[in-house]
Amino acid sequence: MGFYTPAGQRITKAAFPATAVPDPLKVVTADVYESVPYGPGDGRPEGSRRHLRFTAGTILPTSTIDRLFAPATVTSVAPATGPAAGGTTVTIKGTNLDGVSAVNFGSTAGTELKVVSTTELRVKTPAVAAGAVNVVVVDDAGNVTKNAGFTFA
Repeated sequence: MGFYTPAGQRITKAAFPATAVPDPLKVVTADVYESVPYGPGDGRPEGSRRHLRFTAGTILPTSTIDRLFAPATVTSVAPATGPAAGGTTVTIKGTNLDGVSAVNFGSTAGTELKVVSTTELRVKTPAVAAGAVNVVVVDDAGNVTKNAGFTFA
């Protein structure tokens, strides 16, 4: 067994075609379980099962951990308008929403955030001045902004 170039020349370890990249290693300090939805063949209509993904002591590159957390997306904000006094319950739909920890309307945080599922969350609007504001979903993989996503009347 060996490694070869497309032209058939053997590649030695010293000549392996790769460039070093900064990717610090991290040690997993506690067992990490992954939640996987039941599939059609599992005989269960809904829910998920958990299985051990990484044991404590596993060493992982930071890039591997980063890939485990897919960024959220926002596809809709409904309703898209409400009173400047706040209190409107807004449903936000998208993907990977289970890592959301806050929703901001402009620079003001919404209240009573409820993550319904990975594709839906609900939040109450704060009281702010009338006008259109960006809706910013604060996600553990990075914030997502829906420009002019809500208008206060």
